[in-house]
Amino acid sequence: MLQAALHSGAAHRDCVFEVFARRLPDGRRYGVVAGTGRVVEAIRDFRFGEEEIALLREHQVVDETTLDYLASYRFTGDVWGYAEGEVYFPSSPLLVVEGTFAEACILETLVLSIMNHDSAIAGAGSRMVTAAEERPLIEMGSRRTHEEAAVAAARAAYIVGFGKTSNLEAGRRFGVPTAGTSAHSFTLLHDTESRAFQAQLESLGQGTTLLVDTYDVRAAVAEAVRLAGPELGGVRLDSGDLVAQAREVRQQLDELGATKTRITVTSDLDEYAIAALAAAPVDGYGVGTSLVTGSGAPTAGMVYKLVARKDDDGTWVSVAKASASKTSVG
Repeated sequence: MLQAALHSGAAHRDCVFEVFARRLPDGRRYGVVAGTGRVVEAIRDFRFGEEEIALLREHQVVDETTLDYLASYRFTGDVWGYAEGEVYFPSSPLLVVEGTFAEACILETLVLSIMNHDSAIAGAGSRMVTAAEERPLIEMGSRRTHEEAAVAAARAAYIVGFGKTSNLEAGRRFGVPTAGTSAHSFTLLHDTESRAFQAQLESLGQGTTLLVDTYDVRAAVAEAVRLAGPELGGVRLDSGDLVAQAREVRQQLDELGATKTRITVTSDLDEYAIAALAAAPVDGYGVGTSLVTGSGAPTAGMVYKLVARKDDDGTWVSVAKASASKTSVG
Protein backbone atom coordinates (compact mmCIF):
# COMPACT_ATOMS: atom_id res chain seq x y z
CA MET A 1 0.00 0.00 0.00
CA LEU A 2 2.72 2.43 0.95
CA GLN A 3 4.74 1.80 -2.22
CA ALA A 4 1.70 2.23 -4.46
CA ALA A 5 0.56 5.35 -2.60
CA LEU A 6 4.02 6.89 -2.93
CA HIS A 7 3.90 6.09 -6.65
CA SER A 8 0.47 7.71 -7.11
CA GLY A 9 1.37 10.74 -5.04
CA ALA A 10 -1.52 10.18 -2.61
CA ALA A 11 0.74 8.97 0.22
CA HIS A 12 1.19 12.50 1.53
CA ARG A 13 -2.50 13.38 1.76
CA ASP A 14 -3.58 14.25 5.27
CA CYS A 15 -5.75 11.49 6.71
CA VAL A 16 -7.70 10.52 9.81
CA PHE A 17 -7.81 6.91 11.03
CA GLU A 18 -9.99 5.66 13.89
CA VAL A 19 -9.64 2.60 16.10
CA PHE A 20 -12.94 1.06 17.19
CA ALA A 21 -14.70 -2.24 17.82
CA ARG A 22 -17.71 -3.10 15.70
CA ARG A 23 -19.16 -5.28 18.44
CA LEU A 24 -18.45 -6.58 21.94
CA PRO A 25 -17.74 -10.23 22.80
CA ASP A 26 -20.83 -12.33 23.42
CA GLY A 27 -22.29 -11.70 26.85
CA ARG A 28 -20.39 -8.44 27.41
CA ARG A 29 -22.17 -5.12 27.90
CA TYR A 30 -19.09 -2.89 27.84
CA GLY A 31 -15.40 -2.91 27.04
CA VAL A 32 -12.52 -1.21 28.85
CA VAL A 33 -9.70 0.68 27.14
CA ALA A 34 -6.12 -0.31 27.90
CA GLY A 35 -2.90 0.01 25.95
CA THR A 36 -3.08 3.68 24.98
CA GLY A 37 0.04 4.54 26.93
CA ARG A 38 1.94 1.65 25.38
CA VAL A 39 0.77 2.71 21.92
CA VAL A 40 2.09 6.25 22.41
CA GLU A 41 5.50 4.92 23.47
CA ALA A 42 5.55 2.39 20.62
CA ILE A 43 4.78 5.07 18.01
CA ARG A 44 7.44 7.34 19.48
CA ASP A 45 10.05 4.58 19.12
CA PHE A 46 8.85 3.14 15.78
CA ARG A 47 11.78 3.10 13.33
CA PHE A 48 13.18 1.14 10.40
CA GLY A 49 16.85 0.50 11.13
CA GLU A 50 19.62 -0.67 8.86
CA GLU A 51 18.87 -4.36 9.45
CA GLU A 52 15.18 -3.96 8.67
CA ILE A 53 15.91 -1.97 5.51
CA ALA A 54 18.47 -4.57 4.40
CA LEU A 55 15.97 -7.40 4.84
CA LEU A 56 13.28 -5.56 2.86
CA ARG A 57 15.81 -4.89 0.09
CA GLU A 58 17.17 -8.46 0.03
CA HIS A 59 13.71 -9.97 -0.35
CA GLN A 60 12.52 -7.21 -2.69
CA VAL A 61 9.48 -6.50 -0.52
CA VAL A 62 9.33 -2.86 -1.66
CA ASP A 63 11.21 -0.66 -4.11
CA GLU A 64 14.07 1.75 -3.44
CA THR A 65 11.80 4.79 -3.26
CA THR A 66 9.84 3.16 -0.46
CA LEU A 67 13.02 2.03 1.29
CA ASP A 68 14.29 5.61 1.25
CA TYR A 69 11.03 6.75 2.82
CA LEU A 70 11.14 4.06 5.50
CA ALA A 71 14.77 4.77 6.37
CA SER A 72 13.81 8.25 7.54
CA TYR A 73 10.37 7.34 8.92
CA ARG A 74 9.17 9.41 11.87
CA PHE A 75 5.54 9.84 12.84
CA THR A 76 4.85 13.58 12.96
CA GLY A 77 1.07 13.55 13.29
CA ASP A 78 -1.27 13.57 16.27
CA VAL A 79 -2.87 10.78 18.29
CA TRP A 80 -6.04 11.29 20.31
CA GLY A 81 -7.47 8.62 22.56
CA TYR A 82 -9.65 7.61 25.44
CA ALA A 83 -7.87 7.47 28.77
CA GLU A 84 -6.94 3.98 29.89
CA GLY A 85 -9.57 2.51 32.16
CA GLU A 86 -12.43 4.24 30.32
CA VAL A 87 -15.48 2.20 29.33
CA TYR A 88 -16.26 1.92 25.64
CA PHE A 89 -19.09 0.57 23.48
CA PRO A 90 -19.35 -0.61 19.85
CA SER A 91 -18.18 2.01 17.32
CA SER A 92 -16.63 4.22 20.03
CA PRO A 93 -13.58 5.95 18.45
CA LEU A 94 -11.04 4.79 21.04
CA LEU A 95 -8.05 6.17 19.21
CA VAL A 96 -7.82 8.78 16.44
CA VAL A 97 -4.60 8.94 14.41
CA GLU A 98 -4.08 12.08 12.31
CA GLY A 99 -1.24 12.31 9.82
CA THR A 100 -0.31 11.67 6.23
CA PHE A 101 -1.47 8.37 4.78
CA ALA A 102 2.13 7.18 4.56
CA GLU A 103 2.79 7.94 8.22
CA ALA A 104 -0.49 6.58 9.58
CA CYS A 105 -1.24 3.52 7.47
CA ILE A 106 1.96 1.75 8.46
CA LEU A 107 1.04 1.97 12.15
CA GLU A 108 -2.07 -0.21 11.80
CA THR A 109 -0.63 -3.52 13.01
CA LEU A 110 1.45 -1.86 15.71
CA VAL A 111 -1.56 -0.03 17.14
CA LEU A 112 -4.06 -2.88 16.87
CA SER A 113 -1.74 -5.53 18.31
CA ILE A 114 -1.41 -3.47 21.50
CA MET A 115 -4.97 -2.18 21.80
CA ASN A 116 -6.64 -5.50 21.00
CA HIS A 117 -4.58 -7.43 23.52
CA ASP A 118 -4.55 -4.95 26.38
CA SER A 119 -8.22 -4.03 26.06
CA ALA A 120 -9.19 -7.72 26.02
CA ILE A 121 -7.37 -8.21 29.31
CA ALA A 122 -8.86 -5.02 30.75
CA GLY A 123 -12.39 -6.03 29.78
CA ALA A 124 -12.06 -9.43 31.42
CA GLY A 125 -10.26 -8.01 34.44
CA SER A 126 -12.92 -5.37 35.02
CA ARG A 127 -15.60 -8.06 35.23
CA MET A 128 -13.48 -9.97 37.75
CA VAL A 129 -12.93 -6.88 39.87
CA THR A 130 -16.69 -6.26 39.90
CA ALA A 131 -17.37 -9.87 40.87
CA ALA A 132 -14.78 -9.70 43.68
CA GLU A 133 -16.75 -6.94 45.44
CA GLU A 134 -13.81 -5.04 46.96
CA ARG A 135 -11.79 -8.16 47.78
CA PRO A 136 -8.23 -7.84 46.47
CA LEU A 137 -7.03 -9.66 43.37
CA ILE A 138 -3.53 -10.68 42.32
CA GLU A 139 -2.68 -11.17 38.64
CA MET A 140 -0.89 -14.53 38.33
CA GLY A 141 -1.12 -15.44 34.65
CA SER A 142 2.46 -15.18 33.41
CA ARG A 143 2.81 -18.93 32.90
CA ARG A 144 -0.21 -19.03 30.62
CA THR A 145 0.79 -16.56 27.90
CA HIS A 146 3.73 -15.19 25.90
CA GLU A 147 6.44 -13.65 28.04
CA GLU A 148 5.92 -10.12 26.70
CA ALA A 149 2.13 -10.49 26.71
CA ALA A 150 2.43 -11.42 30.39
CA VAL A 151 3.99 -8.05 31.21
CA ALA A 152 1.35 -6.18 29.24
CA ALA A 153 -1.43 -8.23 30.83
CA ALA A 154 -0.21 -7.38 34.32
CA ARG A 155 -0.28 -3.70 33.41
CA ALA A 156 -3.79 -3.90 31.94
CA ALA A 157 -5.08 -5.80 34.98
CA TYR A 158 -3.65 -3.16 37.31
CA ILE A 159 -5.39 -0.41 35.34
CA VAL A 160 -8.82 -1.97 36.00
CA GLY A 161 -8.35 -2.69 39.69
CA PHE A 162 -6.12 -5.71 40.30
CA GLY A 163 -3.98 -4.76 43.26
CA LYS A 164 -0.79 -6.71 42.52
CA THR A 165 0.94 -8.97 40.03
CA SER A 166 3.29 -11.91 40.36
CA ASN A 167 5.22 -10.62 37.32
CA LEU A 168 8.34 -8.85 38.56
CA GLU A 169 9.11 -7.39 35.13
CA ALA A 170 5.76 -5.57 35.21
CA GLY A 171 6.83 -4.19 38.56
CA ARG A 172 10.17 -3.05 37.19
CA ARG A 173 8.89 -1.65 33.91
CA PHE A 174 5.54 -0.15 34.92
CA GLY A 175 5.62 0.12 38.71
CA VAL A 176 2.84 -2.42 39.27
CA PRO A 177 2.96 -3.64 42.91
CA THR A 178 4.18 -7.24 43.13
CA ALA A 179 3.39 -10.23 45.31
CA GLY A 180 4.39 -13.87 45.21
CA THR A 181 3.36 -17.25 46.54
CA SER A 182 4.92 -20.64 47.12
CA ALA A 183 4.11 -23.54 44.81
CA HIS A 184 3.41 -27.18 45.62
CA SER A 185 6.95 -28.00 44.50
CA PHE A 186 8.29 -26.12 47.52
CA THR A 187 6.31 -28.35 49.86
CA LEU A 188 7.23 -31.49 47.94
CA LEU A 189 10.92 -30.54 48.05
CA HIS A 190 11.04 -30.97 51.83
CA ASP A 191 10.82 -34.26 53.70
CA THR A 192 7.62 -33.18 55.41
CA GLU A 193 5.04 -30.45 54.99
CA SER A 194 5.93 -29.22 58.45
CA ARG A 195 9.56 -28.67 57.45
CA ALA A 196 8.47 -26.76 54.37
CA PHE A 197 6.23 -24.49 56.45
CA GLN A 198 8.94 -23.98 59.02
CA ALA A 199 11.50 -23.03 56.38
CA GLN A 200 9.13 -20.48 54.82
CA LEU A 201 8.20 -18.98 58.18
CA GLU A 202 11.80 -18.72 59.33
CA SER A 203 12.82 -17.02 56.10
CA LEU A 204 9.81 -14.80 55.40
CA GLY A 205 8.20 -14.31 58.79
CA GLN A 206 4.76 -14.92 60.25
CA GLY A 207 3.07 -12.66 57.74
CA THR A 208 3.74 -15.05 54.86
CA THR A 209 1.02 -17.10 53.16
CA LEU A 210 1.31 -20.89 53.34
CA LEU A 211 -0.05 -23.22 50.67
CA VAL A 212 -2.13 -25.77 52.59
CA ASP A 213 -3.62 -28.15 50.02
CA THR A 214 -0.64 -30.29 48.99
CA TYR A 215 -1.71 -33.26 51.10
CA ASP A 216 -4.47 -32.83 53.67
CA VAL A 217 -5.93 -29.37 54.14
CA ARG A 218 -7.14 -29.75 57.69
CA ALA A 219 -3.87 -31.23 58.90
CA ALA A 220 -1.90 -28.55 57.06
CA VAL A 221 -3.90 -25.71 58.60
CA ALA A 222 -3.42 -27.15 62.08
CA GLU A 223 0.33 -27.47 61.53
CA ALA A 224 0.60 -23.99 60.03
CA VAL A 225 -1.02 -22.39 63.08
CA ARG A 226 1.02 -24.56 65.45
CA LEU A 227 4.24 -23.32 63.85
CA ALA A 228 3.33 -19.70 63.21
CA GLY A 229 0.87 -19.06 66.00
CA PRO A 230 -2.32 -17.05 65.64
CA GLU A 231 -0.41 -14.29 63.81
CA LEU A 232 -0.04 -16.41 60.66
CA GLY A 233 -0.52 -14.05 57.73
CA GLY A 234 -2.45 -16.25 55.35
CA VAL A 235 -3.18 -19.59 53.78
CA ARG A 236 -3.80 -20.41 50.13
CA LEU A 237 -6.25 -22.91 48.66
CA ASP A 238 -5.64 -24.09 45.11
CA SER A 239 -7.89 -27.11 44.51
CA GLY A 240 -11.15 -28.83 45.29
CA ASP A 241 -14.49 -27.25 46.18
CA LEU A 242 -13.21 -23.79 47.05
CA VAL A 243 -16.47 -22.60 48.61
CA ALA A 244 -16.74 -25.55 50.98
CA GLN A 245 -13.03 -25.58 51.75
CA ALA A 246 -12.93 -21.87 52.48
CA ARG A 247 -15.75 -22.22 55.00
CA GLU A 248 -14.12 -25.21 56.67
CA VAL A 249 -10.72 -23.52 56.83
CA ARG A 250 -12.19 -20.26 58.18
CA GLN A 251 -13.96 -22.15 60.95
CA GLN A 252 -10.81 -24.11 61.77
CA LEU A 253 -8.62 -20.99 61.82
CA ASP A 254 -11.07 -19.20 64.10
CA GLU A 255 -11.21 -22.16 66.46
CA LEU A 256 -7.41 -22.14 66.63
CA GLY A 257 -7.39 -18.42 67.44
CA ALA A 258 -6.04 -17.34 64.04
CA THR A 259 -8.98 -15.03 63.43
CA LYS A 260 -6.97 -12.56 61.35
CA THR A 261 -5.30 -15.11 59.09
CA ARG A 262 -6.34 -14.40 55.50
CA ILE A 263 -7.63 -17.01 53.05
CA THR A 264 -6.55 -16.62 49.43
CA VAL A 265 -7.98 -18.85 46.72
CA THR A 266 -6.58 -19.66 43.29
CA SER A 267 -7.24 -22.47 40.75
CA ASP A 268 -8.52 -21.46 37.31
CA LEU A 269 -10.71 -18.62 38.54
CA ASP A 270 -12.77 -16.46 36.21
CA GLU A 271 -15.48 -13.86 36.86
CA TYR A 272 -18.11 -16.55 37.28
CA ALA A 273 -16.08 -18.57 39.78
CA ILE A 274 -15.26 -15.40 41.69
CA ALA A 275 -18.96 -14.47 41.81
CA ALA A 276 -19.76 -17.96 43.11
CA LEU A 277 -17.31 -17.36 45.96
CA ALA A 278 -18.97 -14.11 47.00
CA ALA A 279 -20.65 -15.68 50.03
CA ALA A 280 -17.58 -17.68 51.05
CA PRO A 281 -15.17 -16.38 53.72
CA VAL A 282 -12.47 -15.57 51.19
CA ASP A 283 -10.10 -12.61 51.63
CA GLY A 284 -8.53 -12.47 48.18
CA TYR A 285 -8.11 -14.12 44.81
CA GLY A 286 -5.23 -15.06 42.55
CA VAL A 287 -6.27 -15.15 38.90
CA GLY A 288 -4.21 -16.50 36.02
CA THR A 289 -5.28 -18.24 32.85
CA SER A 290 -8.73 -16.72 32.36
CA LEU A 291 -7.44 -13.20 32.89
CA VAL A 292 -4.46 -13.26 30.52
CA THR A 293 -6.52 -14.98 27.79
CA GLY A 294 -9.41 -12.50 28.04
CA SER A 295 -11.78 -14.94 29.78
CA GLY A 296 -13.13 -16.34 26.53
CA ALA A 297 -12.46 -13.19 24.46
CA PRO A 298 -8.71 -13.14 23.70
CA THR A 299 -9.02 -10.10 21.44
CA ALA A 300 -11.14 -6.97 21.65
CA GLY A 301 -11.89 -7.19 17.92
CA MET A 302 -10.78 -3.63 17.20
CA VAL A 303 -10.16 -2.33 13.68
CA TYR A 304 -8.18 0.62 12.27
CA LYS A 305 -10.14 2.42 9.57
CA LEU A 306 -9.64 5.49 7.41
CA VAL A 307 -12.57 7.87 8.04
CA ALA A 308 -11.43 11.06 6.34
CA ARG A 309 -8.76 12.33 3.95
CA LYS A 310 -7.92 15.47 2.03
CA ASP A 311 -8.25 15.89 -1.71
CA ASP A 312 -5.42 17.39 -3.74
CA ASP A 313 -6.98 20.82 -3.30
CA GLY A 314 -6.93 20.44 0.50
CA THR A 315 -10.64 19.76 0.98
CA TRP A 316 -11.54 17.20 3.67
CA VAL A 317 -13.57 14.25 2.40
CA SER A 318 -15.41 11.81 4.68
CA VAL A 319 -14.81 8.19 3.59
CA ALA A 320 -16.36 4.89 4.69
CA LYS A 321 -16.59 1.26 3.70
CA ALA A 322 -19.87 -0.18 2.44
CA SER A 323 -18.81 -3.83 2.73
CA ALA A 324 -21.51 -6.25 3.82
CA SER A 325 -21.51 -6.63 7.64
CA LYS A 326 -18.34 -4.53 7.83
CA THR A 327 -19.56 -1.02 7.12
CA SER A 328 -17.76 1.87 8.74
CA VAL A 329 -18.75 5.44 9.54
CA GLY A 330 -16.93 8.35 7.94
